[in-house]
Amino acid sequence: MSLVNNFPYDALEVGQTATFNKTVEERDVQLFAAASGDCNPVHLDAEFAATSMFKERIAHGMFSGALISAAIACQLPGPGTIYLGQSLKFSRPVKLGDTLQVRLEVLEKQPKGRVKLATRVFNQRDELVVDGEAEVLAPREQLSIELPALPTISIG
Repeated sequence: MSLVNNFPYDALEVGQTATFNKTVEERDVQLFAAASGDCNPVHLDAEFAATSMFKERIAHGMFSGALISAAIACQLPGPGTIYLGQSLKFSRPVKLGDTLQVRLEVLEKQPKGRVKLATRVFNQRDELVVDGEAEVLAPREQLSIELPALPTISIG
């Protein structure tokens, strides 16, 4: 478990940033396919993917979206945040083995606790793979909580 502090609305500042990193592994693609029901062979079948425009398997686009969600929930503003909306533009494929960095930035504080965030995802070569914006409802109170450990899940 790890201790996480959030940033309530009053503590957020325009220009404030946070990052979240994750390397895309075989297990992630398999579990995302199982959880989402998206079994597109470009994600799961190397032979099929070799004939695609990508020439190899790629991660689901929404896997990157899920990493943005994790960054918002666990980093900025953090626990207690309510997701209201998200725009995403996918500019490059994410390949197995890529190390992704989600970069969040507070763009605007709006009335009633709403916050607009830039949500960008870069690969290990610092190439933009996803660009977007999120609207969230920031927490009202400061929280310092222990995040639960991830469950152990086997594939097979």
